[in-house]
Amino acid sequence: MENIASSDTSQLNDLISNYSSILKEIKKRFLFTLCFFAACVILGFVFYESIIKFLIDVLSLQGINIVFTSPFQFINLAISCGIVTGLLLVFPLLIYQILSFLKPALRDKEYKMLFGYLPFSIILFSAGFSFGVLVMKWQIQLFLSKSVSLGIGNILDISKLISTVLVVSAFMGIAFQFPIVILLLLRLGVIKHSQLAKQRMWIYLGSLIVTILLPLDSLIADALLTFPIVILFEATLILNRILEKKKTATLASI
Repeated sequence: MENIASSDTSQLNDLISNYSSILKEIKKRFLFTLCFFAACVILGFVFYESIIKFLIDVLSLQGINIVFTSPFQFINLAISCGIVTGLLLVFPLLIYQILSFLKPALRDKEYKMLFGYLPFSIILFSAGFSFGVLVMKWQIQLFLSKSVSLGIGNILDISKLISTVLVVSAFMGIAFQFPIVILLLLRLGVIKHSQLAKQRMWIYLGSLIVTILLPLDSLIADALLTFPIVILFEATLILNRILEKKKTATLASI
């Protein structure tokens, strides 16, 4: 009985030790990522004026009356610029930290597959962010042209405008990660292609609902933001089917 109790105690201590080491590793990576994010937020906060001027040029806001409606709005604007700058710069590091943490639990083949998706993840994030900016620019230009054609003056709150552009663009960058996540789950066997295909209408609806919840006042813009997510989802299913056929053909030839 004493040997059994001693064995159980030893196993419990090993389990606690393993969990303790895992928690320490998570804490270390989290604190490092958080410090990097904080530094990037401060960087964006300090240089918010340059960021705002750059966005004004990109969005072609010349000819539009953009104003501050409160003497304290520039602080909110600087904070928004800092947070979005932090998200943009910390994103690649966050993905790398997650992959590095999962490496011991993955086979070499699985880790190489995950790491191989990292460049595509960064590219898709950049593409999504850029697409969000383009949609917002189109919306602003449409607003300007309609106000001119109707002879109606235009005044835009610069703080609300820039904050909305940054939030929508950052969301689209994250949304464009959807194909990477789905493809990884499919390749790792967590979900099946057939199950996912059957749920496509719900995925379409969910994507539309999420974009509607964004701080936009245009259903057309919501539809434009939803469209690429749907296209990327369908493209992911097609790509997975091609990879499955290639894998089956490779196994058959062995």
